[in-house]
Amino acid sequence: MRHTRLTETLSVGEIGLGCSSMSYGYGPARTARDHEESARVLRHAVDLGVTVFDTADVYGPFTNEQLLGEVLAPYRARTTIATKVGLILRPDGTLERNGRPEYLREACEGSLRRLGVDAIGLYQLHRVDPAVPLTESWGALAELVTEGKVLGLGISHATVEELEQIHALFPIAAVQYELSVWERRNLDEILPWTWKNDVGFLACCPIGRGYLSGQVAVDELVDGDSRRRDPRFEAGALTDNQRIVDGLQRVAARHGATPAQVAIAWLTTHGDNVVPIPGTRRLRWLTENVGAAGIRLSAADLRDIDTLPVATGEKRWDEHREAVVSK
Repeated sequence: MRHTRLTETLSVGEIGLGCSSMSYGYGPARTARDHEESARVLRHAVDLGVTVFDTADVYGPFTNEQLLGEVLAPYRARTTIATKVGLILRPDGTLERNGRPEYLREACEGSLRRLGVDAIGLYQLHRVDPAVPLTESWGALAELVTEGKVLGLGISHATVEELEQIHALFPIAAVQYELSVWERRNLDEILPWTWKNDVGFLACCPIGRGYLSGQVAVDELVDGDSRRRDPRFEAGALTDNQRIVDGLQRVAARHGATPAQVAIAWLTTHGDNVVPIPGTRRLRWLTENVGAAGIRLSAADLRDIDTLPVATGEKRWDEHREAVVSK
């Protein structure tokens, strides 16, 4: 795998690994997930050249960080863990934002213990908390860098105005946003902002939460799977969205590849600072996803992908996502 420059001082494998589904979100209840299979995926990812692993304290909660801390301990010199802070899982399953400085400092100590590290490679504010001045939240995180507990700061799903504000206060090392063939809005403002300011871009959900692989049967999603709340996965929307998968399949056929690999490879054409972080807890899909590093899309491929339709349900999903994480 080639390496790409995520930040000025951090070079990482061009494809990372999103780890949330090993403990949270998609699929079965946490108690039904296969810890050993997840551990094998993490170890094999290192063997394949993956160096950046994305998690959050809310995934589980806490169990995903514990898993990474345990399994990646022998590989600390070769890996970077990017974890997130600022969301709390409520008993009813909804999420609450918390950007209070005292909470962020306490949460960082917990993440350090669970990950078993002296310093977190990339510490990301999961969401901006509208109840707390952003300068206070970001100021507290900046103090963690000066104290040596964090090496770099990131932020997820902030506006350009918010990025400008906090980048002036203390440099952003990397941002994280959903970006994929069926979620392209962040190409317009956010990605150009990262180029201008020499900031890394972690592209989460690059396979559209699995849908762009062509392997997700919506009627097979179990109760509790977060995709059941995503309007893009509703029956009517999926009839329209199948056109996106069909288009990816046509491009994939030219390369002897899969639609998922094409979706990931497409992201790597958007700048040296862009690192897709497809998530999986299965060895089969890990191997397929990392295999996207060997695909070189042609100009004709890119034109065909650019003409694919916008995902039905995209705007409604964005509104839903913001609603469930507000206080």
